[in-house]
Amino acid sequence: MPILHKLAAALIVCAVVLGLTLPGPDRHKEQATKARAAGAATRTAPPTAPGPSPSASGSGKASASPSASASPTPPAKLAAATPAAVAAKANELGEVPVLMYHRIMKKPEASLDRSTKELHDELTRLAKEGYMPITAAEFVSGRIDVPAGKHPVVLTFDDSTPGHFGLDAQGNPKPDTAVSIILDVAKQNPGFRPVATFYLNKDLFLLGPQESAGLKWLIQHGFEVGNHTVTHPDLSRMSKDAVQKEIGGMESKIVSLTGAHTTTFAYPFGAAPKKRSWAESKDGEYDFRGIFLAGWKPSESPFSKDFDRFAILRVRSEGKIKENDCKLYCSTAWLDWLDKHPGDRFTSDGDPNTISFPAAGEKSLAKDYRQYGRTY
Repeated sequence: MPILHKLAAALIVCAVVLGLTLPGPDRHKEQATKARAAGAATRTAPPTAPGPSPSASGSGKASASPSASASPTPPAKLAAATPAAVAAKANELGEVPVLMYHRIMKKPEASLDRSTKELHDELTRLAKEGYMPITAAEFVSGRIDVPAGKHPVVLTFDDSTPGHFGLDAQGNPKPDTAVSIILDVAKQNPGFRPVATFYLNKDLFLLGPQESAGLKWLIQHGFEVGNHTVTHPDLSRMSKDAVQKEIGGMESKIVSLTGAHTTTFAYPFGAAPKKRSWAESKDGEYDFRGIFLAGWKPSESPFSKDFDRFAILRVRSEGKIKENDCKLYCSTAWLDWLDKHPGDRFTSDGDPNTISFPAAGEKSLAKDYRQYGRTY
């Protein structure tokens, strides 16, 4: 097994040992006590107020959502959900699958690879089961604008490899790349939004002289580009200066090519540095609104009091194979579980300016979002 995959597997095993849950009827009840996934640090502060929403390009920073202004005195009693939200069985405090992909290839060569057919089939499943893709930037900022009854899903691709994206001679996405497959599935399933987030390392899809044109194409078509460091090192083993050089160097390159800063970051191997603050921001260089791990469980809702925007869990895309407990923790297993437990899944009320959910979930609503809460 390649060394990168060994490191990733070791981190995941550690997470499982620390207490990742098993699928089953009691799994949702146990989630509050589960360990964070590989590389996660414990929360050091309560949730912040709504962060800036992404710009139209999916990167950069703009106004907040649901509202740019915070209520000085949250209402003692939440307003009632609309009849439409009730009819949709909205639960905007439910879990959101953040799917993690690595190389996309016609014939996979390593354990983290997914075939072009596997990607197409999984995206088609998501479309058929009512999932709507949103970008990582939209997710962390609370800009979840999907139709009533639909479920947000975040598609993330690490390492900016050629199977993710490329441009042909006419300036269109190359066939059999992730971007091309996403666009194809959207055409085949009207209403399925063709967006995803790509976490970049220095090689940038091996675009060569097309780097700037390629990144601008992605942003102009609603995709998000995020920071994944220059060389994909294990940040947990590095000094503050080294960590910030890796992140700042990649950020500088992205800004030079696109003219905009990134909004989100993903840890290589899911491994956080000794101090999370080193990765969260550095004056004049980067200032992330969300950071993603490499764990194997769906994320809490961004409106939940348990949500930590700087330690967001992801789910590896994979079938129910024996390796690394994928029978329990990878995408197929989790999508099956959420399908059988729809009450635990984030279901939209159709209004991005309200947060609707069953009354029993009120204690889970983060205090900064209380003014937007609607119950039934």
